Amino acid sequence: MSGPRAFILGHPVSHSRSPMLHGYWLKRYGIDGSYERADVAPADLPTFFAGFRDNWVGGNVTVPHKLAVMPYLDRIDDAAGRIGAVNTLWLEDGRVVGGNSDWIGFIGNLDELAPGWDGGSGRAVILGAGGATRAAVYGLLKRGMEIALCNRTVAKAQELADHFGKGVTAHSLDELPGLMKSARLLVNTTSLGMVGQPPLEIDLSRLPADAIVHDVVYVPLETNLLKAAKARGLRTVDGLGMLLHQAGEGFRHWFGRTPEVTAELRKLLADDIRAKTPGA
Repeated sequence: MSGPRAFILGHPVSHSRSPMLHGYWLKRYGIDGSYERADVAPADLPTFFAGFRDNWVGGNVTVPHKLAVMPYLDRIDDAAGRIGAVNTLWLEDGRVVGGNSDWIGFIGNLDELAPGWDGGSGRAVILGAGGATRAAVYGLLKRGMEIALCNRTVAKAQELADHFGKGVTAHSLDELPGLMKSARLLVNTTSLGMVGQPPLEIDLSRLPADAIVHDVVYVPLETNLLKAAKARGLRTVDGLGMLLHQAGEGFRHWFGRTPEVTAELRKLLADDIRAKTPGA
């Protein structure tokens, strides 16, 4: 392969579906390039970045390196700085730049599957206070939403609310029923409901009839939370689209083309998830 090379950097990365995703776009657009797995242990990051410019045009970053890569970068963009994590790297005039496109994936997925979700003012209630929560908060604030964070550990939610400031409040899970009464959007950013994790059990009866329920979990594709929302006639958004839409920003930097999230691509990854995850 003589073209530009990009990567998914993590430890481990054998489970990542990013090579399938970017491989689809490379083939679709006839680009002579590659997207490869870079399984790099934390102790080996200095060696990896020492050879970065000679070997790569950029790549994605996943656990456990989303914070660890920051000292090796020449610049981070506003999103990565505000979210506090890096998931995309690229070269800019010979400098290694870090960004975060998770918020783009989060918002792009909502725009695709629930068009008009941000019409008028409204409140988003988010469950969780981790990395995915940070990306969701950043994106929702850009769309003018008020955000109520609900977390088992209120102190973590308060830390996040203090970080983002105006428009974000922290709450205990005991407050969730009352908050849902005025929620335009309910988002699960925890791992609850994921295959191998405890279930997420919430009574959705207090949500308004026009509310949208979004679960960032995508294994299984339809979580119990989404099933319960559909049973109530609510609009739902699964988590697979967040993975698809966040990927385009990196592809544009590395290969010079803004890719399209197609129904064919969504089906490709959904079929792979179902094939490798019984019951998904």
